[in-house]
Amino acid sequence: MADHQRIHPVQPDVEAPQTPTARLVPRGSSRSDKGDPVEHYPPFRHNIPVTHSKPPHNKRSCCRKFLCWTTCLLILQIIVIGIIAAIIYLVFRPKLPKYSVDGLRITQFNLNNDMSLSATFNVNITARNPNKKIGIYYESGSHLSVWYTGTKLCEGSLPKFYQGHRNTTVLDLALLGQTQNATGLLSSLKAQQQTGTIPLNLRAKVPVRIKLGKLKLMKVKFLVRCKLVVDSLDADNVIRISSSSCKFRFRL
Repeated sequence: MADHQRIHPVQPDVEAPQTPTARLVPRGSSRSDKGDPVEHYPPFRHNIPVTHSKPPHNKRSCCRKFLCWTTCLLILQIIVIGIIAAIIYLVFRPKLPKYSVDGLRITQFNLNNDMSLSATFNVNITARNPNKKIGIYYESGSHLSVWYTGTKLCEGSLPKFYQGHRNTTVLDLALLGQTQNATGLLSSLKAQQQTGTIPLNLRAKVPVRIKLGKLKLMKVKFLVRCKLVVDSLDADNVIRISSSSCKFRFRL
């Protein structure tokens, strides 16, 4: 039996339709009508500078710090001064000088033709330095005066001298004065003299320098106030001092 051979027609190869290739367009752009890519730019933005606000300045905190430091410095200064004063006291044992009015003599006390009162007093003042290691320099520029009920009768000054350790110095001082329109003053003095008690005040302001060992300190002022009671103010007569007391203090 003969073999039957089937022949299948061979179809010619059909070319696949070619699709046009698209041009690559970058991201963020589009095509124009002509086919060219159109680039899109981001919208323009105004850059506004950012300002960081500073924390508020605390004035109260600064004031508190200033007051705290000032207080600490003052306390430290007081402590240092206290330590120095304690050392000086322990080493030198300072004592206050003492003053007294021991004698008074009047060489002139009369009313002039112009109704002015002329007075000349000779006053004996004793100054005592009881310190063992402290000396006193009495400088120039001192002032002494004698007063009666608010009226200055006479005035003078101390000489310049040095008073050593445990020294007693007696000073004989001449005080001069002239008071204008003194008729009322003289009448009051005569009336007071009849009672036998005439109150007088002696005031002294003396610049001095203290010597501690070999160290000479800054200048200070001695202020002395003496209250006297005498029996008379007659010239060329013995004046008896019935009461005398002096107070002393110093000032920078």
